[in-house]
Amino acid sequence: MREPWHSDRQEGTYRLVPPSFYNRPALELAPCLLGSLLVHETTEGITAGIVVETEAYAGPEDRAAHSFADRRSERTAIMYDTPGKAYIFAIYGMYWCCNVVAGPGRKPEAVLIRALQPTEGIDLMRARRSHRAQLHSIATKPPEESASSPLAKTRTLSDQQLTSGPGRLCQAMGIDQQCYGLAFFDPASPLHLYAPQESLSSAAIATGPRIGIAYAGAWATKPWRFWIKGNPYVSASKAPASKLGHLSP
Repeated sequence: MREPWHSDRQEGTYRLVPPSFYNRPALELAPCLLGSLLVHETTEGITAGIVVETEAYAGPEDRAAHSFADRRSERTAIMYDTPGKAYIFAIYGMYWCCNVVAGPGRKPEAVLIRALQPTEGIDLMRARRSHRAQLHSIATKPPEESASSPLAKTRTLSDQQLTSGPGRLCQAMGIDQQCYGLAFFDPASPLHLYAPQESLSSAAIATGPRIGIAYAGAWATKPWRFWIKGNPYVSASKAPASKLGHLSP
């Protein structure tokens, strides 16, 4: 049985984000998700973190989107479903990425959650990340090297290294293919998004090009990545930042 997370915490009461909130274009939803709280309840325990970085993928016209040219597949089926559900996919054959299905309606758009600021279950996050790093090291290094180095390396993981990237945060939060299709707004779901305790002003949000989509040509330069300015948990990138008011469609 998974451990339940109660929204009435010492820090205040959290409000579950309603279904209607997600029924908007990804470009509008992506900055609005900043500051929200992502919670995952599992049998191992609860992990939670504040969303500090997102990327928007604008559907069939967006060459970087999995739904580009309205390509429907078993993998992208949930993108055509109700907004507010989890679109989980694998990259490099070993990492999972967590996306929030956007709208409007059932237009196949999504927002990638790129980074979190961990707030709960940090020891569990560190254990998960350390275990995964150890397995990777054993699989890729000679026995004499992997026998001593993995644990020594992973014990030094800082809090910033736990969830600063889409693959990292899914490892730390225990998010994988089993979370595919879960509704973030469903009280019975183990995966939730709660509204920010305080709204962010546009001045607190930076934008820049999305990461790792060079194949998309001109679409790779669009400033559709959003992050909270100055937050140390944002994933590392050399991409220049721009003002939120200068977005291009």
